[in-house]
Amino acid sequence: MRVARLGVLACVSGLLVFAGCSGSSSGSGFDPNNPNGTGGNGNGGNGSGGGLGGTGGPSGGTEGGANNTDCSDAAKLVYVVSEENDLYSFQPADSTFKKIGPLDCSAGSASPNSMAVDRTGTAWVNYDDGNLFKVSTADAHCTSTSFKPKQHNFVKFGMAFSSNSAGSTDETLFVVGLDGLGSGQGLAKIDLNTMVLDLIGDFTGTLKGKGAELTGTGDGKLYGFFTTNPNATLAEIDKGSGATPMMTSLKGVNTGLAWAFSFWGGDFWYYTSDGISPSTVTRQKTSSDGSIAVSVDDVGGFRIVGAGVSTCAPTTPPTTK
Repeated sequence: MRVARLGVLACVSGLLVFAGCSGSSSGSGFDPNNPNGTGGNGNGGNGSGGGLGGTGGPSGGTEGGANNTDCSDAAKLVYVVSEENDLYSFQPADSTFKKIGPLDCSAGSASPNSMAVDRTGTAWVNYDDGNLFKVSTADAHCTSTSFKPKQHNFVKFGMAFSSNSAGSTDETLFVVGLDGLGSGQGLAKIDLNTMVLDLIGDFTGTLKGKGAELTGTGDGKLYGFFTTNPNATLAEIDKGSGATPMMTSLKGVNTGLAWAFSFWGGDFWYYTSDGISPSTVTRQKTSSDGSIAVSVDDVGGFRIVGAGVSTCAPTTPPTTK
């Protein structure tokens, strides 16, 4: 996600902090009702710095907790798109980026804004003029779609695929409309057969009217990385209504002016930049102690505006062979 540079916001570059959240039976393993990590479930006890109490993240399926036996290895990676118009793969296991190439979308002067990846490993990229393109994660080749911008006044949006139920190979593309820095138009979904955008509903509580980037999982969960201040907010989203009853403030983490996030291997990965500096990657270990720490100080001189992870990606830490 990229917004006009209205001023430099704080980002997480060089910051080592710990989240105030705890283990539960919720899909992500975090419990916003138990912010100090006390009385957690599972085997973890209390995480360091008030981290997660348990070790359980999303479950179900096969390798790494996802129903991914029909998936290619490429579909299990994370992909990011940069403000500089380049596509990269990201391997969270060793925090490495590999440049695939520049997007060749016929987008005129428009720039990439957000990205999602489906189970076939195809990326779907929203540009800041509202157009939606399909992009090959093998060579960054771009194909236009029949999606019509400005449906329900959605132009720029955060986006992610989520499995329709735990372990299902059927999935839905969810989007969050953005009005500007910090403001949102609620949750919607796009039917990829008809290219029609249907409204679902606004978020609830303190997140009503807020903007967000999205990430989905192979066990049917959907999460938002919300542009709240001074700290960003992580929330699980009800896909049927847009409600956000389960949320936690990410102490010390700010989305900045270029941001994205993904869920992979039981953990959340946040990509943030102040709009000038290269992006930083921060990892929230919801699969273990709940700690948040910078994983990559500088991704390589570029700014990440979109991240996509398919429902093939592991939802629990992959087994080391």
